[in-house]
Amino acid sequence: MRNEEDSLGKVVLAATPIGNMGDASSRLINLLETADIVAAEDTRRLYDLANRLGVRVSGQVVAYHDHNERNKADGLLDQVEQGSTVLVVSDAGMPTINDPGLAIVRRAIERELPVTCAPGPSAVLDALALSGLPTDRFCYEGFLPRKSGERSQHLRSLLSEKRTIVFYEAPHRIAESMRDILNVFGANRKMALCRELTKDFEEVRRGTVEQIAKSVENDPPRGEIVLVIAGAGEDEVAQQNVDLSVDQLAQMACDLSQNEGLRIKDAITSIVSSHPLYDGSFANRKEVYAACLKIKGNVNS
Repeated sequence: MRNEEDSLGKVVLAATPIGNMGDASSRLINLLETADIVAAEDTRRLYDLANRLGVRVSGQVVAYHDHNERNKADGLLDQVEQGSTVLVVSDAGMPTINDPGLAIVRRAIERELPVTCAPGPSAVLDALALSGLPTDRFCYEGFLPRKSGERSQHLRSLLSEKRTIVFYEAPHRIAESMRDILNVFGANRKMALCRELTKDFEEVRRGTVEQIAKSVENDPPRGEIVLVIAGAGEDEVAQQNVDLSVDQLAQMACDLSQNEGLRIKDAITSIVSSHPLYDGSFANRKEVYAACLKIKGNVNS
């Protein structure tokens, strides 16, 4: 008699350890031993995992990664229709969470084929739990954009986000990303930097954005990194939720120019850069400048 994991005709997304092999569930081990097909993000890592767990993978092993998952999904699902259990695993953690798997889930739903999960380790949830920040509501933003300009705009679009925010980041970009986070969110937001979760050198740094940025500069972290940032307070939300019009920005720039003795272009730069739009972009400075000239013309007439 077959148990649940041996039953035929389904796709199973299985979480694999993110560092500590002791986190592998008995269900994962059973699936590795009994699945008819194992679709792995990296077949070499799959066999390494199996060796560490003392498991023999008996089913057919196929490479299933970012570059081929859409093309291979239907072929795998054809096997499910014929009664096979297809196990989908990524290098670490849960498939579909910044890893392959979404294409086969969507196609399985469209084809009305059964899909289930064998849950397990998750860097997102581990970091959130260890951060000490609110966990009742949170949003996961994946990896931050690689280019500073796009990264800053994305961060600005989250200024009024009240939920705790979770990011992934690579060690070679963490210093630049922390500088952008400091510039956008300011010095005093609470946050945590978690690295090498579940591994021997696991570390969680907690403090303000400024404190974490300084720690990154003085002691660059290595390994896989998860950033957890506190959500916005009510005052911050109130400031960010309303986009100012070009005319409003122009009036503010004219007032700043007159009160501080600044050139109008410098005043415009200051006002526009300190009032990002809701999507994180900035108002067009040329349009604000034209509106300033109009205001000055009305004053002088």
